[in-house]
Amino acid sequence: MVQIIINNGEKVLDADTDKNLLENLSENNIVLPSACGGRGLCGMCKVQVKNGGTAITDKEEKKLSPEQLENKWRLACQTMLDSNISIELPGQLIGSTTYDCKVEAIEDLTYDIKGVRFKLPEGIDLDYKAGQYMQITAPAYGHLKRSTYRAYSIASNPTEKGYVDFCIRKVPKGIVTTFVHEHMKVGDTITLSGPYGDFYLRDSDKDIIFIAGGSGLSPVQSMVYEMIAKGITKRKTNFFFGACTSEDLFYVDKFRTLEHDHTWFKYIPALSNEEVTGDNCESGLITEVVDRYYSDLTNYEAYLCGSPGMINACNQVLESKGMDKSQIFYDKFA
Repeated sequence: MVQIIINNGEKVLDADTDKNLLENLSENNIVLPSACGGRGLCGMCKVQVKNGGTAITDKEEKKLSPEQLENKWRLACQTMLDSNISIELPGQLIGSTTYDCKVEAIEDLTYDIKGVRFKLPEGIDLDYKAGQYMQITAPAYGHLKRSTYRAYSIASNPTEKGYVDFCIRKVPKGIVTTFVHEHMKVGDTITLSGPYGDFYLRDSDKDIIFIAGGSGLSPVQSMVYEMIAKGITKRKTNFFFGACTSEDLFYVDKFRTLEHDHTWFKYIPALSNEEVTGDNCESGLITEVVDRYYSDLTNYEAYLCGSPGMINACNQVLESKGMDKSQIFYDKFA
């Protein structure tokens, strides 16, 4: 047994050398952001290690910049403990950020996406920015011997209190998504932590392009709700939603109503693998649709949410139209 010394002794934890730093912190209710379940793929669980820890891994060298490595930043999921370790953490992570929430509703949105509403504990007024995410913990089930958590973007309106909504797509062999889709039931008590993340709407006068696919709709929906609640009406906003077929579309009526009620907002779904009839949908890859819509994007901001492949392809199109990299914000799903 070794110790984790946090913020020069502000908190000291006993730690298990068979578990990495991320796991040890989580078991002591200090939950670092993480979207990949400790596989070193998302690069979110960054922590500054003052002393101790095993050698830097190849995954860390890929995910951390030379400056971060020089300043002793590590990925907690890749840092094993062979002796006492001293780390620095923001104060808000040291206190408990977990909530035991009731599953209030589960809805089939598509064949592989469920809408889930969690009721927050009485007296909890969760303060979050539209675009941020929380981590949902699946308890041990089936052959899973211990609880496991993953990150999911919040889909609800941040001005409405008492609950949080998520759109959760089933990932093949995904531990938490399998639990949500096949085991979780209305009335269950599930642990959530957060909010986390720096994906949120920036304060500017630039027009907005939202691009998402699948469950990447979640943070966009939250941002649009927030814009309406705050009376942000002078920023023309187009929401491009990419899907393979019409079976992959959801909340269409909701976004059509938003489009009807708010002249500054336009909803543009696109199908890449299905023939499009009528004027309510575009045909082609979402990158092709965005490319057709614009010639000059120098005075726009873009907010992207979805797979790394989609985001990388969209970045290329946006930059080719004159959008500066500093005006492109994204949330890549690991």
